[in-house]
Amino acid sequence: MQKLAYKKIAVFGGVYNNYLALEALVKDAKNRGVEKLYCLGDLGAFGPNPDKVFPILLENNIEVVQGNYDNSIGNDLSDCQCGYTDPQDNYFAQISYDYTFANTSAEFKSYQKRLPKKIRIELGGKQVLLCHGSPRQTNEFLWESATPNHFLEKLFQNHESDIILTTHTGIHWQRQLSDDKLFANIGVIGRPENDGETHVWYALLTENGNIGIEFIPLEYDSKNLASEMKEENLPQEFIDTVLTGWWTTCLEILPVKERVRGKY
Repeated sequence: MQKLAYKKIAVFGGVYNNYLALEALVKDAKNRGVEKLYCLGDLGAFGPNPDKVFPILLENNIEVVQGNYDNSIGNDLSDCQCGYTDPQDNYFAQISYDYTFANTSAEFKSYQKRLPKKIRIELGGKQVLLCHGSPRQTNEFLWESATPNHFLEKLFQNHESDIILTTHTGIHWQRQLSDDKLFANIGVIGRPENDGETHVWYALLTENGNIGIEFIPLEYDSKNLASEMKEENLPQEFIDTVLTGWWTTCLEILPVKERVRGKY
């Protein structure tokens, strides 16, 4: 357990090779007085040039939880362990994984293999658990519309935390429970949230007598990212999502309420 002396930290998920968003996040967070940055995993996937992410993490002392993607890349596995069940979702996931695996250096793979599956910190007297999908399963999808309170309460009971932060789904949300427990999915910075907007999201946690969480929209050079994706011969479907803010792939995993908010 790390007991932090910091007053403000930033937490983000799903870099997905989007080094431009990561650079923008570091700059934005520092401008907001953030003292420490944490990533909840999935450094690769979707975007171009995975090795451009690595030096940004090291130069800014960003602590990283191991996501399913990082575990697969680090251990030379054959797929991303993303947890999809639909053949179409898995088809595009495999294209993304094969590209990332082929273009990740041995040094970066070794780094991902060594990442912890969970990070526990104490912030303002609160026990905060950082993980990827959920505390019980790295690739578990916890959607706002499909996650009941009693399930979350059981997670807090089993994992002895006041605040649990996750990612994996790509869409941020939070819920305050009756016993003063806070659960939040902090979204991803690798691609937009299927809402027709090109910005991405990260979270600020501020200690000010209590712990408050704020979701921050983050603008980055999406046109430049799309250009690099085209140069790397990544699918047009991926490029269209970056440019329009609408998901074109990995849609079948979405619950009905989340899917109807999108275009497809």
